[in-house]
Amino acid sequence: MGNNHPRSPGGNRSSGNSKPHAKGDRKHDEPFVEPYSEGSAEEYVAGKHPVLEALKAGRSINKIFMSNQAQRSLVQPIMDEAKARGIVVQQVDKSKLDRLVPDMQHQGVVAQAAAVSYADVDELLARAAERGEDPLIVLLDEIEDPHNLGSILRTADCTGVHGVIVPKRRSAGLTAVVAKTSAGAVEYVPVARVANLVQTMEKLKEAGLWIAGADVGAKEGFYESNLTGPLAIVIGNEGQGLSRLVKERCDFILSLPMVGQINSLNASVATGVILYEVVRQRQQAALKKRGAAQAGIESDHA
Repeated sequence: MGNNHPRSPGGNRSSGNSKPHAKGDRKHDEPFVEPYSEGSAEEYVAGKHPVLEALKAGRSINKIFMSNQAQRSLVQPIMDEAKARGIVVQQVDKSKLDRLVPDMQHQGVVAQAAAVSYADVDELLARAAERGEDPLIVLLDEIEDPHNLGSILRTADCTGVHGVIVPKRRSAGLTAVVAKTSAGAVEYVPVARVANLVQTMEKLKEAGLWIAGADVGAKEGFYESNLTGPLAIVIGNEGQGLSRLVKERCDFILSLPMVGQINSLNASVATGVILYEVVRQRQQAALKKRGAAQAGIESDHA
């Protein structure tokens, strides 16, 4: 998988459930709101950064619940954004927020928002085309930990990924935990949910992308792989790695060097390492291209 590898991405591909609280459990002056469950029309976004980013991204928000003990200086940006959009901010006891998003660090702010919409795979490719960039897509093979998904979305946003693809079954969905862990990146990185990951990989190949699987046992070094072209990176699940069919459909396998006693990384950490190598290679390739173009201009004027 060096730069001259016939199947490297730099070459050319031939086309080929929680129950609602009973009314008796609440105070009479509190509005009754059902806890979030995946698939519902609304969900809760918890935490200062996720709520603020949801506001900035223009997501439909019905109401914001804010702890009456929250430090005003820390939540003022949220209040300003909410005021500008005409969204009601209701001061409530911290105990109410604890009930709305149990087991989550809400930081005194919870928004009742429209559920995040999933994208189509074609939308991810169109996003790359609109930016004039080679597509960079991340596929997650049964990543079930919502904290891993949230962390991957955060890294994906930082590294310019055009979208993330997850299977409908045996995979974490876009829940409040994912939104919180992503620090608001869920608002900016489109996620497509597909019925068959293997068929989606074939569709991406037809669109000109090379499929790189992250797994142990790669025959060639990770840093020698060419990651500058249209690329989709597949990350395996936390316990078993890539499933057999998915691994077989990959064009090549990426394996991070391991020099310690533990032979694997957390899925989100591995994703971050790989994506930043993609960023490094793409930036380096762009600099070389600009340098060559500048040299050509200077030669013409010599």
